[in-house]
Amino acid sequence: MTKKLAMLVTALMMVLTANAQFQEGKGYVGASLTGLDLHYNGRDGFNFGLEAKGGYFLWDDIMVLGMLSANHNGSEAVADHIMAGAGARYYITQNGLYLGANAKFIHANHNYNDVMPGAEVGYAFFINRSVTVEPAVYYDHSFNDSDYSTIGFKIGVGVYLFDD
Repeated sequence: MTKKLAMLVTALMMVLTANAQFQEGKGYVGASLTGLDLHYNGRDGFNFGLEAKGGYFLWDDIMVLGMLSANHNGSEAVADHIMAGAGARYYITQNGLYLGANAKFIHANHNYNDVMPGAEVGYAFFINRSVTVEPAVYYDHSFNDSDYSTIGFKIGVGVYLFDD
């Protein structure tokens, strides 16, 4: 009985802690870990990258984001590229499930530029009061060349900042 009560209290505290993280006025910084931004598209094949993010909750459960990334692969078509973008996340439930939408400007070293809208579904898994592990599945759409449209999986680390 004591074990069940302790687990119930722990679960309740995790839900309450997660609830406080998605409130208006909170900040966010995050990064996808090197080598774990795996995706596939018709032009590149497999790809590895690093992405950095910064965000701010304008309203409860709604965060705006700025993003920068660098990617490298062995393809001769577009071996390296950098990206700058902006987007938003809506946290569906207070346990960390979110939907994201964004627009990214891509510049590749072979004189290829593209603006790509994208969408993602992810989960912010809290490992303590403010640090998360964030796996996500995403899709980026290219209007210039459908071979650059990308579906992928990434896993990152996020830190939710607050004044307390």
